[in-house]
Amino acid sequence: MLIRHRGAGPIVHESAYVAPNATLVGRVVVGPRARIMYGAVLDAEGSSVEVGESCVVAEHAVLRASAIGDEERPVRLADHVFVAPHATVLGCTVERCCYLAANVTVLHGARLGPGASIAVGALVHARTVVPDGFFVPPHTLAAGDPARVITPDQRDEAAAAVRDADFAAAAFGVSAEWEDRVRRYEAAAEARSAEFAAHLDDEPSTPDMSGLSGGGVGGHS
Repeated sequence: MLIRHRGAGPIVHESAYVAPNATLVGRVVVGPRARIMYGAVLDAEGSSVEVGESCVVAEHAVLRASAIGDEERPVRLADHVFVAPHATVLGCTVERCCYLAANVTVLHGARLGPGASIAVGALVHARTVVPDGFFVPPHTLAAGDPARVITPDQRDEAAAAVRDADFAAAAFGVSAEWEDRVRRYEAAAEARSAEFAAHLDDEPSTPDMSGLSGGGVGGHS
């Protein structure tokens, strides 16, 4: 399903494949030979989503951009990126030849260097920079610039890393004390509710094939 959102519709290269029950919303650009598989959701919101050449976005993965945080957060997948089933990729940059395994989450403002590998169930937190070729082990947290890996048993370190990432500001434009979770989560829900209100004006779209006759997407070729 292709949806026109905030006045823009998806652009899909003629050699790409978009599964019939995948959903592309707004300023989404799908490059040559990319494959968007069953149940995937690519949602540009107030920003944009770019998928480079020969990328695979597998079943039920979610790519969502945003423009309501402390700065605009597009999603950029460079060429030959693999996003496995049930991965969640939010407002971040993924450079070429990265591998994101099943159930991975990458949060707003993160950057994955070329060849980075994020293993099953791992979380790359907001504003984290994963170096080129870096491996994030299964079910761990990567945080910081450069990224350091925190294991599930390191609860105090994980809490400190999440606090220091200031996720609420990066994702929602919300500033609230770390300890005041009720206030922070209330403000986050209000911010996202206001952003999603723009979907009230959505309408069906047809794929725009213009401007994608060859090469990669967004300078990633």
